[in-house]
Amino acid sequence: MAKLGTEITHDNGFNRNDDFNKNLVRKIKAKADIIKLGGGKENIEKHHKRNKLTARERIEKLIDPGSYFLEIGLFAAYDMYNEYGGAPASGTIFGIGKIHGRDVVIVANDATVKAGAWFPITCKKNLRAQEISIENRLPIVYLVDSAGVFLPLQDEIFPDKEHFGRIFRNNAVMSSMGIVQISAIMGPCVAGGAYLPIMSDEAMIVEKTGSVFLAGPALVKAAIGEDADIEELGGASMHCEISGVTDYKMPNDEVCLETIRNIISKLGQTPKAGFDRIASKLPNLDPSEIYGIFPEDRTKPYDTYQILSRIVDDDSFDEYKAGIGKTIITGYARVDGWAVGIVANQRALVKTKKGEMQFGGVIYSDSADKGTRFIMNCNQKNIPLIFFQDVTGFMVGTRSEQGGIIKDGAKMVNAVANSVVPKITFITGNSYGAGNYAMCGKAYDPRFIFAWPTAQIAVMGGKQSSETLLTIRLGGNKDKISEEEKQKMLSEIQERYNRQLDPLYAAARLWVDDIIDPIDTRKIISYTLGIAANNPNIPRFNPGVIQT
Repeated sequence: MAKLGTEITHDNGFNRNDDFNKNLVRKIKAKADIIKLGGGKENIEKHHKRNKLTARERIEKLIDPGSYFLEIGLFAAYDMYNEYGGAPASGTIFGIGKIHGRDVVIVANDATVKAGAWFPITCKKNLRAQEISIENRLPIVYLVDSAGVFLPLQDEIFPDKEHFGRIFRNNAVMSSMGIVQISAIMGPCVAGGAYLPIMSDEAMIVEKTGSVFLAGPALVKAAIGEDADIEELGGASMHCEISGVTDYKMPNDEVCLETIRNIISKLGQTPKAGFDRIASKLPNLDPSEIYGIFPEDRTKPYDTYQILSRIVDDDSFDEYKAGIGKTIITGYARVDGWAVGIVANQRALVKTKKGEMQFGGVIYSDSADKGTRFIMNCNQKNIPLIFFQDVTGFMVGTRSEQGGIIKDGAKMVNAVANSVVPKITFITGNSYGAGNYAMCGKAYDPRFIFAWPTAQIAVMGGKQSSETLLTIRLGGNKDKISEEEKQKMLSEIQERYNRQLDPLYAAARLWVDDIIDPIDTRKIISYTLGIAANNPNIPRFNPGVIQT
């Protein structure tokens, strides 16, 4: 067993880093608190006056008292749709919580935000919820309270493959897979959205507040000239006593949620994936020191072993191929007792046996080859993989190209793409170019992917990109434009590009599932591994063609 890190001195540099990173976390948490208010206190009060619980109150009553709720996509739609007044959390709350000790995906429309209307990113968020349910074989509960598609943006949500209709397609596929789906109609449920609860295994509806129909009174009047009220068209009594569309009539939100809990409590037990877990040990070193280790200046090197030693269980790390490919750290470890394989970018400058220095955060040929072999080994052993990304990309230049860096990089990308064990990714710092792919970015199907507040995701770093974009914009006019004008143009490009590097920009578009406090990393690894263990169907690993 290898000791990953050592005690460190809390010097001025440590303290500057500590203050900087804690401030980043404070800012993220402050934004999260505002987002959790949904449409604001005034809209929440209106909601309560209708004898309705808010979406967050419903989730709190649905999950086991005092249990953890892993929210996904809290920052979805952040700083988007501003011309329409914004859409906090995209008007939908979803995550994984425990109901009678069982992991369950919960999706709740937030009717305080545009009456729960669906924006394009809302659809993407709901599809992500279904994806998590499918990948981890989890029951899913839909708490429906939505006015339907946000009509000004209907062309971005209605007809395409990954649009609104995909959700109902998934309802059908999930049903055929034996994934339990339960819906509660706790507010409006109109038009195409009516299919979601009715394609679930069971549907309940709350009296006086819940309604479900293909067309509301106004549209019915316009279409066929018939006068009908909401209760007559699609209220609880009509659907439970006449149409038979819904299965349970509930007097209020509280009884409805308790009924869902009762149904979940009676579900049959299912096999687990068989990932190894033993008694947990605390990390060797204090996790809160991560704040002081991770540098304020992202161009500065740091020792990734020091980060890992504050996340993994004490005396649990067995490093794989420690002597070569040193810009990637690979090894078997335990996190809260779970057996894991760790693939992490080493950000310190490292020296090869030939005495050459290699840049931290860059993937070289030997690093890619080591990463490939280790990923294959973890698949052979049924050990989940944890990726820690702080990568600027693959090494470039004549020597690297002649050494076959493209081939070696392709081998690692191939292994990640074909990996069948659960993969959980944390973007701690840089996530640039093909390094994002090789270290299991969103396109490579991690079961879960999270970002620290220090994360940046882009094709390349801000400085390189901005200078490249400036060169393109100037074209053949570079000698005709003053240096002052060039600097102004460069500043404008950098400002726009840096905004896109912000982890909030990524989280808004669901490139990551959430932005997390670094010291919560260990807890989240353990929780998500427990979720992943619910799917016992791990297919045989077939790496495809990997050139040697």
